[in-house]
Amino acid sequence: MILNTIESARAEALFVSTVQPSDLPTSDEVRRAIASALCRWRRTGCAGQVATEFGDHPDSAVTRMCWALATVRTAFGSGCNGSGTNWH
Repeated sequence: MILNTIESARAEALFVSTVQPSDLPTSDEVRRAIASALCRWRRTGCAGQVATEFGDHPDSAVTRMCWALATVRTAFGSGCNGSGTNWH
């Protein structure tokens, strides 16, 4: 599956948030966590934090990113609005 930029940014923000998979977050909690992380780190800061984690802890970072992507897709949907971007 091809990721779009918005989906990628959301997954990176969730990845660097304090939310853990064991929290079993609701869609609303996921959306709030993403908004909070983006306010704190901004888009490039989230990407930088993700890169650091992949460098420092590659095995656990892969697992967390898989979780973040799946969780973002659940919270926001994975469909497109016809223009190639998912604006849910």
